[in-house]
Amino acid sequence: MLIISFEGIDGSGKTTQINLLKKKLEADGVDVRLFREPGGTELSEVIRGMLLNPEIEINSVTELLLFSSARSQLIAEKVEPHMGSEGVIILDRFFDSTVAYQGYGRGSVSLEQIYQLNKIASHGITPDITFYLRVDLETAEKRRSNFLKDRMERAGNDFYQKVILGFDEISKSEPRFTVIDASLEIEYIHKKILDQVTLKLKKV
Repeated sequence: MLIISFEGIDGSGKTTQINLLKKKLEADGVDVRLFREPGGTELSEVIRGMLLNPEIEINSVTELLLFSSARSQLIAEKVEPHMGSEGVIILDRFFDSTVAYQGYGRGSVSLEQIYQLNKIASHGITPDITFYLRVDLETAEKRRSNFLKDRMERAGNDFYQKVILGFDEISKSEPRFTVIDASLEIEYIHKKILDQVTLKLKKV
């Protein structure tokens, strides 16, 4: 089972690229399972509702633990049962988002503690490929201008600049990361992603 994660701030085009990849792989006969974080299970979706509700105030450590709890349930219910199968699992965000958002963005606890918690919450599972769709804050804001902002998106520009810095720092130390300029043409990005996934699938 090939595990692919997509990372980037809101407005980076993750959803578009995930859907394009899923559609193409399925057309080629590949079994694809797509899950979003937080979410993907009944419990995880309940947690998602709390985390994104702008009317709820959540302590930064509590937020970290809720994201981790949702992830643990997703892995246990939806990912681990398919680990011995053929196909692809696509994760719309994974533990790198926790490092960027709750670590760099919130500064909830130390990065060392977050990495330890991530290992526990992910049940030791790591993506084979992570596509980081990098976009500047101004472009992301324009793309999100017509949407209502959830609790995370209302955190402000300073928060998001720290999140971008977080993703940038992670990408420098993780060989599985592929950094893509998310301001490029949609089809160009899709082809770049597809080429890497196809090559990886041949090696699985």
